[in-house]
Amino acid sequence: MTTRAEDKDAAGCGCRPPDPPHPVHRQSALPGDRPKPDHEDPGAPERVRVLIESPAYQEADSDFDFLNSPLARGPRLQLDYLKAETLLQAEGLTDAIVVFGSTRLAEPSAARARLAAARDASANSPDDPRLRERVSVAERLLEKSKYYDVAREFGALVGAACDCPDCRRLVVVTGGGPGAMEAANRGAFDVGAPTVGFNISLPREQFPNPYLTPGLCFRFHYFAIRKLHLLQRARALVAFPGGYGTFDELFETLTLAQTRKIRPLPIVLVGESFWRQAFNVDFLVAEGVIDPEDRDLFWYAESAHDIWESILGWWEKAGAPLI
Repeated sequence: MTTRAEDKDAAGCGCRPPDPPHPVHRQSALPGDRPKPDHEDPGAPERVRVLIESPAYQEADSDFDFLNSPLARGPRLQLDYLKAETLLQAEGLTDAIVVFGSTRLAEPSAARARLAAARDASANSPDDPRLRERVSVAERLLEKSKYYDVAREFGALVGAACDCPDCRRLVVVTGGGPGAMEAANRGAFDVGAPTVGFNISLPREQFPNPYLTPGLCFRFHYFAIRKLHLLQRARALVAFPGGYGTFDELFETLTLAQTRKIRPLPIVLVGESFWRQAFNVDFLVAEGVIDPEDRDLFWYAESAHDIWESILGWWEKAGAPLI
């Protein structure tokens, strides 16, 4: 048996491995662990303080002024994409039914209440043309509120169809806001299915609707990155009556499918009477600015059942069944 002194001598000679060093602390400080002392140079501590507090000394990922600068836009774009992508991959969500539509499409009970309020206000000021116009708009929105119910039923159909371990990859994805998007998320929520929202940062805060799955509700800074995520997993785009935002998503998807930048996918416009007035595709064909075949990139539907069955049928014909 060796003595302690012999063990020490053996370790010192490198005959056996020493104990692992502490991962952080040292027994003796390195020269740079302390600033230059003032007894060596009275002005040194103050100069060091100024250096440390300078923005240039901040690590890049902690320098928010730098991160928000125009020169750092590239890394911000990457981060905007990467965070959501990392979480979506972790959840194994690879296929999406994307639903868009007006944020102003309220559920019927809310639409009726808003019409009643508009009529009361107009009755109190019958000579105000703006209040009469509000009544007219509220009447049209009440008429379109039926699409809230259609979107909700459609979301439930998608969620229920994928209510198994092998099908959970397919989810309803929306822009995360109210209206038609809320309704589609709500339908999936009703049947206990996961459902995704891609919200966007706006000058005035847009709250996510309350039917999204925690951990699957994202907020993007850049519209372009949100669009990329919306289409990256899309197996269909369902567009309910809507305004600029809905048109933006619809026409970008149509353009990408037209040019085959993406593989064509089902594009369903819900509410034929609305869409034929809002988007006259026959006029575009007659004017020669698109080809007749481009008219076949989408079709119309009215009911949740028709939307879902037509999407399933499209993929069956394409030889790649959806479920």
